[in-house]
Amino acid sequence: MMNNPEIDYTDVTVIGAGLTGLTTAYWLKRGGKNVRVVETDNRIGGQIKTQRFEHYIYETGPSTGAVSTPEVAELMNALAETSQGQCQIETAPDAAKRRLIWKGNRFWELPSSPISAITTPLFRFSDKLRILGEPWRKRGNNPDESVASLAARRLGQSFVDYAVDPFISGVYAGNPYTLVTRYALPKLYALERDYGSFIRGSIAKKKQPKTDRDRMATKKVFSAKGGLSNIPQAEADYIGMENISLGVSHVSVSQEGQRWVTTFQDAKGNRQQLQSRWVVTTCGAYSLPALLPFVDKERMDAIAQLVYSPIIEVNVGMPDTFGGDYCAFGGLVPTKEKQQILGILFPSACFAGRAPEGGALFSFYLGGVRNPEMMSKTDEEIQAIVLQNLHSMLKFPAQAKPDFIHIARHQRAIPQYNADSGRRFSAVEFIQEQYPGLVLGGNLRDGIGMGHRITQAADIANMIIKSE
Repeated sequence: MMNNPEIDYTDVTVIGAGLTGLTTAYWLKRGGKNVRVVETDNRIGGQIKTQRFEHYIYETGPSTGAVSTPEVAELMNALAETSQGQCQIETAPDAAKRRLIWKGNRFWELPSSPISAITTPLFRFSDKLRILGEPWRKRGNNPDESVASLAARRLGQSFVDYAVDPFISGVYAGNPYTLVTRYALPKLYALERDYGSFIRGSIAKKKQPKTDRDRMATKKVFSAKGGLSNIPQAEADYIGMENISLGVSHVSVSQEGQRWVTTFQDAKGNRQQLQSRWVVTTCGAYSLPALLPFVDKERMDAIAQLVYSPIIEVNVGMPDTFGGDYCAFGGLVPTKEKQQILGILFPSACFAGRAPEGGALFSFYLGGVRNPEMMSKTDEEIQAIVLQNLHSMLKFPAQAKPDFIHIARHQRAIPQYNADSGRRFSAVEFIQEQYPGLVLGGNLRDGIGMGHRITQAADIANMIIKSE
């Protein structure tokens, strides 16, 4: 490594070229800032990665997002403009609203109306009756109450087993008994805190007036035509690849007076140094101790000890559906059913062009917090489990053979917002106050979904632009 680094200057240095980092850099450039992005991987996009096999398009990271905030819609509109239509967002049809839950030996539709909630075999009759009394049930008094505890107290245990548990598996690949509601599902927590009831709160929220901007948050499921990778690619094209350093190593941040210095070794082995007024980190919590060595150990430990769920994602392309009904978002598997998979998504039912005409694409998920041992299984063992469930759960006949099976392993897939999250959030706030110009972003705070990442990035960029 060279002793004398090449020095460059910029307004903002963003560390990490995943969705959060690139979206932050995109809005900063739109706001007139000079920005540089530093990434240790040799590619952009972070966990977002679209791949192709013949006529199939599949994801080996996040499969979809939701237009959960106006910031998501605003980014999609802006990308369509700056990419000159090359990045087009597509939303899933109403069929994608159909969610399935495994019970016994088949998938059942998750209730979406009062009548279906009464007739469904997923929940006990006594718990269905409990729903009638939910608006008058007492508020909880434990601020760190788990998602499972809150749901059982207000709705009943069968709702935990066959709605909450599989939902948490689908979102966090986590354990509803350890995820804390006010951190993992803050909107749900707020309904009881502010209104005393899920039902009363939901009714009150619907009655609240909405601005035109509020109505941009349609809650619809989205992807990009041709795959999610087109979103970070469109952002990178606008930022300029000359402003994004890939394949770097030995990244560290230090402070010199009023400026931040980011030092790293580039892909060619040359030592580089970026000096900037701001540094925004968007990498995993586990990367921060080496990246920010000046932060005291106690507060850094509160962040770096964040637990991540491990996930195996298996995409399966079927040339023929054999008359099966796969018109749904997908099916989730409750822990109580003691199966080897967490769930199956049906991407080709949600977005056009994901499978050839007459065929289908499925994404199987295994592992998670409750089944980490899956990560030690060989590809052959994983493939055998998936094929078994292709026939037993999706009811494909024995003669049905996939066109392809692709296995992707993610050791640190999704952060878990457990009881220690408050300590982590406080540490982040303290560090940012102690070191002006340093911003700690990424999924270690503010939520884990694509909508959360986009919204956080917009907030960070707006804060920097307005502060100057």
